[in-house]
Amino acid sequence: MSIGIVKEQLATFDTELRLESGRILGPIEIAYETYGTLNQAADNAILVTHAWTGNAHLAGRHSEEEKRAGWWDEIVGPGKLLDTNRYFVICSNVIGSCFGSTGPTSTNPKTGKRYNLTFPVITVRDMVKAQALLMDRLGIERLFCVLGGSMGGMQALEWATQYPERVASAVVLATTPRPSAQAISLNAVARWAIFNDPTWKKGEYRKNPKDGLALARGIGHITFLSDESMTAKFGRRFSARDGQFDFFGQFEVERYLSYNGYNFVDRFDANSFLYLAKALDLYDVAAGFESVDEAFAPVTASIQFFAFTSDWLYPPAQTEEMVESLKRLGKEVDYHLITSAYGHDAFLLEHETFTPMVQEFLEKVKY
Repeated sequence: MSIGIVKEQLATFDTELRLESGRILGPIEIAYETYGTLNQAADNAILVTHAWTGNAHLAGRHSEEEKRAGWWDEIVGPGKLLDTNRYFVICSNVIGSCFGSTGPTSTNPKTGKRYNLTFPVITVRDMVKAQALLMDRLGIERLFCVLGGSMGGMQALEWATQYPERVASAVVLATTPRPSAQAISLNAVARWAIFNDPTWKKGEYRKNPKDGLALARGIGHITFLSDESMTAKFGRRFSARDGQFDFFGQFEVERYLSYNGYNFVDRFDANSFLYLAKALDLYDVAAGFESVDEAFAPVTASIQFFAFTSDWLYPPAQTEEMVESLKRLGKEVDYHLITSAYGHDAFLLEHETFTPMVQEFLEKVKY
């Protein structure tokens, strides 16, 4: 059953947030959506945290005319994994993004102009610190669960380690304790694509740097897929529009990447892309600690992890490092390795592979 028509909301905080960098950000706006009803005890709240270029529009539609539902509509609603007859589900847009929350596209109150590159570097930990303000505003002292994949999983880990008293459980999908040098290098090449677009103008553009951002998205998109999924979808087929020996002729996979890259330009801001890529690269669950074990020592939540066999961006071994750490510490941890050909994006594309296990996990959560 569909969740139906939903409305995005905006929370404004007239406060100054001290970031990990030591810089101050404020006032802050956070765009968010909610589904279901918070019960009287305020103990049925589930926070869903989005990935790199996601937004607060998790489920439902904003109008009858909207063609596409929210990005994880399949798991939210009456009778679904996140049953809105039972849970109060929240999804907020992270700071640094361009979908309503304060980010480089926002107006700097001190200058009256867009922040652009004067916006401070933010981290995943900063994102979660801002989310905690929203939970306070909503009257939620403790979350029943935080659930997210990729950068969303990083946020779930930060909730469990930085706010252990505020989280009863976490579900972490396709996530790493820290990106590898390979992952960072791919983001670096994507950054170069934007930096080298002459229309970027060191972040002071009026219109999105079309070619640079499309190329950056194409590079990123490759990391979300797998060799097996790309072979199955495209193989070595040459575009029917082009002659095989035309110099600018394209394979179908090239045309696909170009189509997705240039579509992305219409919906995402280049500076926000850069800031969130930086946050991904800087992420380390053990930042400020001597080790991963020390970072996980305060955890009181039960945590369920999922890794996917064909995910080469954040491969299973990286998830297993965290699982082993939690086991050493005697924490409640559950781990599932899912066989999938869809690569890193499997957590978005194959929810049916993990839904039964998450349902069973949530039934056992001790609030």
